Amino acid sequence: MSEPIKKEIKDEILHKIKTTGMSVLEASNLYGVSINAIYNWLKKESAGVPNVLANNQLRRDNEKLYAIIGKLTAEIERLKKGRK
Repeated sequence: MSEPIKKEIKDEILHKIKTTGMSVLEASNLYGVSINAIYNWLKKESAGVPNVLANNQLRRDNEKLYAIIGKLTAEIERLKKGRK
């Protein structure tokens, strides 16, 4: 049986997931903690609080959408210049 995770490490993992958008999988691989353990911590901590994981997913989705919008805007400008 493995030893319990120190509170400082747990807090650091949760902080990175909440503030940087680090995925649970990335945190699990980086710190060597099981995905289930991290999800359980998040579940206990976020009872009654907006879902941190959903928030992070929305943030990543928004970044992807902004990148698409940027590419489309550049393509429109390129096409406009080609007509002149």
